[in-house]
Parts: sequence; C-alpha cells; structure tokens
Amino acid sequence: MKRRLLLATALAVPALAQSPWPERPVRLVVPFAGGTSTDIIGRLIAQQLSAGLGGHTVVVDNRAGAGGTIGAQHVATSAPDGHTLLLGVIGTHAVNPHLMPNLGYDPARDFTPVIAHSKTKILLVVRPQLGPRSMAEFVALARGRTLSIGSPGTGTTGHLAHALLGEAAGIATTHVPYRDGGRALTDLLSGTLDAMFYHTQFVRPHLEAGTILGLGITGQERSMLLPAIASFAEQGLPAINVEGWWAVFGPAAMPAPIVARMNGVLNAALVQPATIAALDRSGVEPMGGSPEDLANFQRAEFARWREVVRRANITADS
Repeated sequence: MKRRLLLATALAVPALAQSPWPERPVRLVVPFAGGTSTDIIGRLIAQQLSAGLGGHTVVVDNRAGAGGTIGAQHVATSAPDGHTLLLGVIGTHAVNPHLMPNLGYDPARDFTPVIAHSKTKILLVVRPQLGPRSMAEFVALARGRTLSIGSPGTGTTGHLAHALLGEAAGIATTHVPYRDGGRALTDLLSGTLDAMFYHTQFVRPHLEAGTILGLGITGQERSMLLPAIASFAEQGLPAINVEGWWAVFGPAAMPAPIVARMNGVLNAALVQPATIAALDRSGVEPMGGSPEDLANFQRAEFARWREVVRRANITADS
C-alpha cells in the first residue's frame, strides 16, 4: 500500500511543472561528516536526483558541526533558486531548536519542505565484555555503576534514545556525544565506551561478527534484518521509540515548480526496486509523499521532541 501511494504521488506531478532549473550544479548539503549514515543517504539522494534530472550534476557538500546546525544554517541563508538543498534530520529540524537558544534559523519558517525520504530504527549496542545480554540485565547493571553511552552527537536519535532510556528505566547513565557515529563505534569496539545508540546499517556487520551485542531496537516489532534482537517494547520499554529520518529541504520561498519537480523525481526513485533493495539491506524504510506531508511530519516531530526535551531536562551538554 505504501509503495503504491509513493508511485501515485510521483505520477501525479504534472509534466508542466518544468522550469529552467537547474542551470548549474545542484548542491545537497549534508550536515554531517563523510561516511556517516546521513552522508550515505545523501549520496543516494544525489544519485537519484541526478538520474531524474537527465544526468545533471548533483554534488554532496559535507558541512559538519554543531549537531548539524552549521550545514542547516548555511542552507537557510542560501538563495532559494533550487541549487542549494539540505538533507535535514531529526536533530536539525525537530530537536536542536529546543536545545540551542541561539540556533540562527527557524526549522519551519526558514526552509521549503521538498520530501520526507526515508527512516530507520535505532539500536542499543554494547561491548560483549560489559556482561548484559538483555535490557533487564543492562538496567540492573546501570543501577550499580555508571555506564557510558555514546551517540553520533547532540540532538541526534542516539541523544534522544539516551534520554528516553533514562526516563523509561529510571537510570542515570553518562551520555557521550561524538562528532559522528563512526567515531563512537570505534571507541565502543576498542572498549572506551560501554554502549551506544546507532542505526542498523553500521552496527549490523559487527553484530553478525559478534564484536558487539544488540540489546534492543526501537519499534513495536523486531527488525527482519536482526530478528534475534528483541524490541524495546517487548522488553517492557515501549517509550524508547525514536526513529532516525532524512528529509530534503530547500531555503524558504523556493519556487513551487522546482519543488514539484524535485518531489516527483525523488518519489519515483523511492519505488524503484533497486532503491527499495538498497534501503532494505541497510534497515532503512522509504517514506515519500508530498511537500505538505513533510511539513506536517516536521511540525509533529518538533512538538513531540519539545516535550521530551522539557521532561528530561536535556541540554546541548547533557
């Protein structure tokens, strides 16, 4: 049903929604470092957009730092001509505004929604030497000693999952934000970290090799890719339900014909078998839909995480 809806949305874009755009290379700003999950999704989107535009050049511009806000602010202040886009995430558009009072941009006012592209579940993984083999054992251990939990950075899904864990299980652990998830994973593998929250695509090879262990995954059901890992919900912690997501935005006031054309190209790409297979291998699900769908989704996420930040008293330094 979801895939039929995406296809219908793609086909509904009028052929007349054409414009002189693009007149020069299109830049997709990825607000995290190369090699991260956001970078991988960004490069997939760049390929999809280029193919849909007849091979036009679409380049990925990595502008990492400050939980994604450096890249986001750059796009917010760029010309709204369709040649500079942002790969937004939960941090840039739903969380950081509540953590950073001097953010420099408004996630709704300063951007034009294009498309919600894809989403992924989040896992809690630990080094095997730590001992726990279930969430119950992990919580019991955390009540007796201080455990360190890494994340890809401030305002990321890992940061949120850490806060939800503390709230749901009533435990205090040390959040260790990194510049990107790859560095956190390296420290977990070396024993510097006790645990971390991260996406399926990077932890799966290490889970299969046994160099790290998965204790829980978000969502009501287990992942088909990792069926041995119980969901947080089935372990009595349904409140740990954050998902990572990726969405394309442009600067505010981007022309509607350009938005419609981009949206149609990317919706069409999301229903292609090769795209679905590539996303499935990484534990990523297609989203798609209209720009209005993304605007509504972003507003709902903004409101939801505002309340979580308030309840858990999360700060940029926590």
